[in-house]
Amino acid sequence: AEAGADYIGLGPYRYTDTKKNLSPILGLERVSEIVRKVRAQGHNIPIVTIGGITVEDCPNIVASGVTGIAISGAIGDSEDPETATRQFLEGLKN
Repeated sequence: AEAGADYIGLGPYRYTDTKKNLSPILGLERVSEIVRKVRAQGHNIPIVTIGGITVEDCPNIVASGVTGIAISGAIGDSEDPETATRQFLEGLKN
């Protein structure tokens, strides 16, 4: 953030085939911890969680304080991307 980054891509949340050579899996607890630490340091940079996210994950991830959720694989790899998109939009409302 201090060096001028536009956002933080935080992940992987869980395993995903979308990216190769993944960093260690973070999960909800670690994502929440990192968001708290970044905010405690006074940084308001957007934080976007990425990596293997499902519709069911959305409410908890949003509650962690992230700014956004990246779901390219979940939609792009879906047999019905339009339905998958609608499911995520509904999941984000909850």
